[in-house]
Amino acid sequence: QVQLVESGGGLVQAGGSRRLSCAASGSIFSTNAMGWYRQAPGKQRELVAVITSGGSPNYADSVKGRFTISRDNAKNTLYLQMNSLKPEDTAVYYCNAHIITSSSVWLNYWGKGTLVTVSS
Repeated sequence: QVQLVESGGGLVQAGGSRRLSCAASGSIFSTNAMGWYRQAPGKQRELVAVITSGGSPNYADSVKGRFTISRDNAKNTLYLQMNSLKPEDTAVYYCNAHIITSSSVWLNYWGKGTLVTVSS
């Protein structure tokens, strides 16, 4: 079994910063691409940022220059540093990871999400 657990969500004022973490645990052989997605009320889930196992990031246009995705492969942990937050960044943020398990099965895992609320 593999679990992804997000943390770091909460209430923040516009212009503020927040750091999200996502810890992967369980029967993991290796972790490939990881990413952050978000879903605002009444909207579809959207990509925020992804990062390869080698550390190459890609960002949605809406967060470029404000958010930074990073990972610690030794800890199987993904991060999202969010700066200059805007009310439109309010959403549940989900962690996603492509993981090869100890049983050599390649699966796509999701965390349960962490809510970020940005007040104006």
